[in-house]
Amino acid sequence: MKIRSITYFCNPRWPLNENALAQAGNFVAAARQAFANVGYEVQTARLATVPFHELVPALDVGEVIEFAQQLERAAAPLGFDYIAVGPAQPDDLRAYTLIPDVLAATENVFASAMMSTSDGGVSLPAVRACAEIIERLAPQDPNGFANLYFAALANVPPGAPFFPAAYHVGDAPAFALAVESADLAVKAFTQASCLADARQNLIAALETHAARLTTIAGSLNLPFGGIDFSLAPFPEEALSLGTAFERLGVPAVGLHGSLAAAAIIADTIDKAEFQRAGFSGLMLPVLEDFILAARAEQGVLTLKDMLLYSAVCGTGLDTIPLPGDATAEQLAPVLLDLAALAQRLNKPLTARLMPIPGKHVGDITSFDFPFFANSRVMALDAAPLEGHLSGDEVFHLKARKI
Repeated sequence: MKIRSITYFCNPRWPLNENALAQAGNFVAAARQAFANVGYEVQTARLATVPFHELVPALDVGEVIEFAQQLERAAAPLGFDYIAVGPAQPDDLRAYTLIPDVLAATENVFASAMMSTSDGGVSLPAVRACAEIIERLAPQDPNGFANLYFAALANVPPGAPFFPAAYHVGDAPAFALAVESADLAVKAFTQASCLADARQNLIAALETHAARLTTIAGSLNLPFGGIDFSLAPFPEEALSLGTAFERLGVPAVGLHGSLAAAAIIADTIDKAEFQRAGFSGLMLPVLEDFILAARAEQGVLTLKDMLLYSAVCGTGLDTIPLPGDATAEQLAPVLLDLAALAQRLNKPLTARLMPIPGKHVGDITSFDFPFFANSRVMALDAAPLEGHLSGDEVFHLKARKI
């Protein structure tokens, strides 16, 4: 297990508060060392801010870009690898239109945009605006890589340490941990003699690591938001949640039985006792997971499968390779399904969809990125919304109670 990110949450102000940023840099340097001293590799340190429209309320594109670029330049020498400046909010759709320009003008900046409103509604205009962002970002890189830096959010609270969903509220800084821990599930299930044993193994592993991490976090003199144990994978078989599914007994992820495996793993995480942040569920990013990428390449695992599993676990639809000619009108229904699922089940979900220029369904991807495993472009079974769902309303879904 590794720490994927120490995520520092703050309000950097605009113009930038250099003293506050210097304190942030001092903190992450000390935190990196503290966790390394007890044997945890820290892959990245990340800075997540309040929504950019709060800092640049005029939403002038030049000023927003200047803010993002200055923050990126200031944060890098302080030890921050990535920055998140989202999310745009449905009460001002102008902010959505600026995100592609901001990401084009920066290298290590992430952004996001909400599809849900502050009172729990789903905004049809915001859903369409998110789809338009994805379409505009796709051609910025030959591999569609620009969409790695954007996510559409539904019902996601502040303080989640995984990017692109991370954002802050208020002025007081805080931090949280995102961990790469799919290997804990693989090991727990491989060594088990039965299903109950497999689950108990995972609970014990999560609680053991959480206790160590929390002890260190508590010594760092900054409010600690918790740990996001979403069992994030890495594109190696031993570090794959797909492998964990199959060690439970699913012949191949995507076949029937996969939903049950997803529910079992997510429920097992819920049973573990630790200070939670973010999703703390089951993260199934197709291109970041060796087995998921392989099953998608074989045609066993589909986009609809991934949406189905989101109902019982996880973060939603993540790093999904789609046809390069996918339009905003085709992407919007997928995002709408995700947003409706998040509101009906009262859970946070995100979508990071990646149309790949020049690629069609079944084509092999060609990413050269250590955190990605190549796969095939997945089918997008969607057509433009019509009738009432093509309007400009905000609708509410009451969370289902059992």
